[in-house]
Amino acid sequence: MGNRNKPTGLGLLFDEHALAGRSTAFHLSRPFDIAPGAGTDFSVAGLAELVQETSGLLYEAGARAGDRVAIAKDNHWDYLILACATARFGGLPVLVAGSLPAQTLGTVLKRADAQLLVTTADILGRAAERGVDLKSLVPRTVTVGTAQPGTPGTPPGTVALDDLRGARTPGAYRTAGYEPMVATHTSGTTGVPKLVVHSVDTVLGHLGRTESLRFPIVAMKRSDTVATATPFNHMRMITWSTGTLRLEPKDAMLLADASPATAERMFARRRPTYLEALPATYIGWQELAEKRPELYGHVRLYVSTFDAIHPPTVRRFLHASKRRFPAWLQGWGQSETGPMTFRLLTRRALAAKGDRHPTTRDVGRPIPGFTGMKVVDPATMKPVPNGRPGVLLTRTDGRCIGYLGEQRRWQDKARGKWWNTGDYGVRTAAGAFRLLDREVDVIPGMSCIELEDVLADRLPQLLEAAVIGIPGQLPLPVVCTRDGSLDETEWARATADLPALGAPRVLPPAEIPRTSTGKVRRVELRERLLGEETYGTGRWT
Repeated sequence: MGNRNKPTGLGLLFDEHALAGRSTAFHLSRPFDIAPGAGTDFSVAGLAELVQETSGLLYEAGARAGDRVAIAKDNHWDYLILACATARFGGLPVLVAGSLPAQTLGTVLKRADAQLLVTTADILGRAAERGVDLKSLVPRTVTVGTAQPGTPGTPPGTVALDDLRGARTPGAYRTAGYEPMVATHTSGTTGVPKLVVHSVDTVLGHLGRTESLRFPIVAMKRSDTVATATPFNHMRMITWSTGTLRLEPKDAMLLADASPATAERMFARRRPTYLEALPATYIGWQELAEKRPELYGHVRLYVSTFDAIHPPTVRRFLHASKRRFPAWLQGWGQSETGPMTFRLLTRRALAAKGDRHPTTRDVGRPIPGFTGMKVVDPATMKPVPNGRPGVLLTRTDGRCIGYLGEQRRWQDKARGKWWNTGDYGVRTAAGAFRLLDREVDVIPGMSCIELEDVLADRLPQLLEAAVIGIPGQLPLPVVCTRDGSLDETEWARATADLPALGAPRVLPPAEIPRTSTGKVRRVELRERLLGEETYGTGRWT
């Protein structure tokens, strides 16, 4: 069934690792939506059997080799099971967050041009209430899970996955290394998410390999109890799962939601030693870390990706660990490229508080042997000297092979072997990279994410800060606080040495627009509060 050096695709992912005798025990925070009666504990062999069964169900629903199967459901690791099941008979899984706004979800599904949609009755119902008929965008629709009370169990024009039980499992299809293997969407901070297409070679052959090497400190150990609370429709889910299967930790916990109650229940049962979550999730867990620090007492390594994270949050979790030298792995990457740089943070590295030092904006160096980086002038695309800001380009064999429905957009960002990240930053004399902002969010003469870090460090009551701006006006700080208030004297003290800012706008957390990965949708926030004009071009979003 293939070997480690020549991956055969998602379809046989679990089969291959079951055959290799992988012993990791997987523990779910709730049963799978596609198998509600199967419990919450799985072996690798049990997951392989579930993939085979699910492949038969999707085939019975009418999907065939070469078809695109869009999957838009509630967050859970069965996104991967459905993706593997689709790939097993030669289909292309297109993974979409079911939490997207109805209009956005409709636009993404149109670009997907799928022959089958796997979703839930509740998602169909919510979209219909907003005038979007998701069923009309695909020839066939399958529903999974249990509908909320008061809604029809199986909407008209759909078939329930449970009604297909007993279908035979089709033969396994071996995906060629260069063929499209999976499509997932970007975070969508700057608009409608893009559907990123990856192949076997880019994901399993390259990005998965970065997760599978036993690097000191940062790699999973066989003695680890790992846990993850991330969006499982994202490309990160595939690379994390690949690395976990190959490195074979003792236990793996998968949290389907980011609520502190779920984390408390799961971590009280098994204390994680290796923990990954979204920056927004860590923020939401801060009070839990203060109330029950023992839940994080065994963690030797925290991992965060997807977005910048404020120093106070990192500091709080590092101090919750009872390990002598716990570390925080901050990775910078994109759906299109996978990880590009990484940096380890320690208690000592974050000891200074409130200064205008890089801390978490220093994203480290390119991954040796995997990625290259350079900074170029956005007007000429020529490299700039160290210390001068510019647009960041990366070179990696893990670069995606296209965008579904937007190939011209992909071509505009690809420059030979280089990829335009759309991020603005600088390269230091020591060879590290420091992020300033997304190019579309740039405000000349300052870094918005730097100011946000400093504000979070100086104002303990702050939960979130987003600095946005348009030409002709002072930059506007938008903040969320624990109690919804902001002391003017404390604000004046915290901003005394910072560039001139407008009067802060205090909003409740629920009014901050976010992506499915918890990022602040800065473009939407800026347009809502200030207008559509920007300093940046937005050419590479």
